[in-house]
Amino acid sequence: MSSFQIIVGSMLGGTEYVAEAVEEVLKEQNHSTKIHFQPNFFEIEQKDQTWVLCTSTHGAGDFPENIENFIHDLKSTDQDLSDLKFLVIAVGDSSYDTFCYAGKSLENTMLSKSANKLIDIFMIDMVADDDPEESAKIWITKNLDQL
Repeated sequence: MSSFQIIVGSMLGGTEYVAEAVEEVLKEQNHSTKIHFQPNFFEIEQKDQTWVLCTSTHGAGDFPENIENFIHDLKSTDQDLSDLKFLVIAVGDSSYDTFCYAGKSLENTMLSKSANKLIDIFMIDMVADDDPEESAKIWITKNLDQL
């Protein structure tokens, strides 16, 4: 059994639903989960954890307001994150040239802090995907063996 910290960046709530769908699958597999809708970098457990980072992109490639402080603290930290495993689920709108930019940026930031990426970023296009929660469930289920 693994322990997952699900960190959510969401403006309108859609990404929260995606994160809850992923949490549901992980709990069904008897994994321990904690979801963070107002993430605080310094309060989220890191030791022996896997971070599931779910974020939408807002405006011109920006992070949602609820995750901005977390991102600032992550970028500013000098903590060694080499023991931390992570994966990113990015939610966006492909009609914008900044499609999933926040998620891509977050993945790059985690890599720059020496965290260990388990799976390539999963990008959900809210324009093309009729059921983003179901897509996230299918994706996480398909990749459970890599977690």
